[in-house]
Amino acid sequence: MTSTTKNLLVELFVEELPPKALKKLGEAFGTVLLAGLKAQGLAGEHSALNVFASPRRLAAHVSHVLAVAPDRAQSVKLMPVAVALAADGAPTPALLKKLAALGADASVVPQLKRAPDGKAEALFLDSTVPGATLAAGLQAALDEALAKLPIPKVMQYQLEQGSGADFQPGWTSVHFVRPAHGLVALHGSEVVPVQALGLQAGRQTHGHRFEAAMDPVVLQDADHYERQLAEQGAVIASFAKRRDDIVRQLQHAAAQQNAKPVDDDALLDEVTALVERPNVLTCEFPAEFLAVPPECLILTMKANQKYFPLLNDEGRLTNRFLVVSNIRPADASRVIQGNERVVKPRLADAKFFFDQDRKRTLESRIPQLAKVVYHGKLGSQGERVERVRAIARAIGQQLGGEALAAQADRASLLAKADLLTDMVGEFPELQGIMGGYYARHDGETEAVALAVEDHYKPRFAGDALPRESAGRAGLVVALADKLETLCGLFGIGEKPTGDKDPFALRRHALGVIRMLIERDLPLAVPALLDTAFAAFPPALATAKDDVLQFTYDRLVGGLREQGSSAQEVDAVIALRPERWGDIPRRLAAVRAFAALPEAAALAAANKRVVNILKKAEGTVPGTVDAALLKEPAEAALAAALHDVAPRAEAAFARGDHTGSLQVLAALKGPVDAFFDAVMVNADDPALRANRLALLGALQRAMNRVADLSRLAA
Repeated sequence: MTSTTKNLLVELFVEELPPKALKKLGEAFGTVLLAGLKAQGLAGEHSALNVFASPRRLAAHVSHVLAVAPDRAQSVKLMPVAVALAADGAPTPALLKKLAALGADASVVPQLKRAPDGKAEALFLDSTVPGATLAAGLQAALDEALAKLPIPKVMQYQLEQGSGADFQPGWTSVHFVRPAHGLVALHGSEVVPVQALGLQAGRQTHGHRFEAAMDPVVLQDADHYERQLAEQGAVIASFAKRRDDIVRQLQHAAAQQNAKPVDDDALLDEVTALVERPNVLTCEFPAEFLAVPPECLILTMKANQKYFPLLNDEGRLTNRFLVVSNIRPADASRVIQGNERVVKPRLADAKFFFDQDRKRTLESRIPQLAKVVYHGKLGSQGERVERVRAIARAIGQQLGGEALAAQADRASLLAKADLLTDMVGEFPELQGIMGGYYARHDGETEAVALAVEDHYKPRFAGDALPRESAGRAGLVVALADKLETLCGLFGIGEKPTGDKDPFALRRHALGVIRMLIERDLPLAVPALLDTAFAAFPPALATAKDDVLQFTYDRLVGGLREQGSSAQEVDAVIALRPERWGDIPRRLAAVRAFAALPEAAALAAANKRVVNILKKAEGTVPGTVDAALLKEPAEAALAAALHDVAPRAEAAFARGDHTGSLQVLAALKGPVDAFFDAVMVNADDPALRANRLALLGALQRAMNRVADLSRLAA
């Protein structure tokens, strides 16, 4: 890289940015800015990007940036020679017009280059394009970076049109995420004359609102930005470093209380976006509030106050919490007292909701669900509850007989009642969780209470499945609930499209898949969908094939994400297995089979068999006639198949899928000999049909666990 490069700093100083968007805004600003500089040749492969984002600034530091980009050669295709030049070689009017549009004239015609262009020959104008200056290139890159910011919501504000000698009466409207008040652009120590959002670039910025040592902060050069902001502005400009500092302080403060803070990355990112100079303080609330379910208190503190609750060594909530303050006073007692005073009414509200909700049973709330709309085409929540009950009873009967069916029915009846409680009305995230607490308070069995609590699980990727510590009722109700959602919404045409999935049907499908596989449930998926659609009007059942394909697609994607190869998944799913609980065993068996020396040859032979049978005319006989086995090789294959097929089937029947496939290795020799010595499509129709029957039997024996032809290269 040439020695004329310097490091570049660009900062946009704004009013407080939306905290949940700050991290993405900072990353996007820096990434697009660097890409724009590279596209114009001002930055190259050695240029490194360092992004800064705090509540009041977006900034990017780019190393090795040129003041002027290198000139670059350019070759512009003009037109075919036959169109550009007359018979005597003189330029045609069309060529002259084209040259004029490019800023050239007839004097360049002798220098034009001829080169093949497809079937014809064309004229090309070679020229040197002057490299962009940093001022022009940065202006273009900055405009693009601001235009492409992932702004959640744009606001409009008024900006005075000028100041000093440039002052003009009036105001101009600016559209941006928040009002901008300053722009810095430094190439080394020199200001780059660019502008944005009505602001001219300079070298001044501002630090912490209250604790900056000086204001404004006059930046020495691009490389002193972070240090000057820290020392003179009392600001940690780097989002990542500020986050790390908060984590360190949280862990230190928690350790002093023999506790640990609640782990929440989203909360940590949000708090990092709210402060410029983090200072973690320890506070506490009255222990009497611990009588309220911890989920309520934790959510209240996190969602409303952005606090970090503290848990003891047993994972239980304590009455202490951590606050990330944006100031560092010598005496923090007033800050601590203020936060303790603010949190009490919030916790008191949670306690009030909890006490009020327990004055009525869940069952007494059920009639009100008939007045709560679920979907315009699917009726009320009350109607939905009845559908989930019917599906849950049927699944429970299959998995555990009448006892499980009764538990699942009772849990399904109560599962949605907590939607009508004050606590869930205030905190929708607690639906199900509060239902479990209220069910226990009402005297329901632990199995029913757990099922009510767990029936939304898994709520997201990586979430736990419904617990089985008190039986499978939770699993049954969760399956029924997700199947009702999938079948009902598909039935009325509410399918996901592209990246739009307003009803989270992909998540529901993945939840069903996880429960079937990870709990190894003995349920056939097509029959399961029949059970679900039976709870709806018959017209909706026409969507069954769509739901089945949708879940198969999610299954394939999920298996690949978990590490199975596309070939392995394709081989297993090609058979459309109805019971998904044994899919992991099938995949493991395919993986073990593929490692055998005989695997490649058998897979190739299988593929050949598939193609032969596909092209066969008429119906292939289902049985082999031993009397028609004329060739030694076909008799040997039939004998080997007679020996191997029952052993492979027996292994499959007892769930030993790996053993079932490995038995097939013995067929390699007979199969190879058969294809070497036997003409399948014999002239004699009887011989031909019998040989096709033998290949059909071979295919059935080999493809019990997976379609091995999909493993062929």
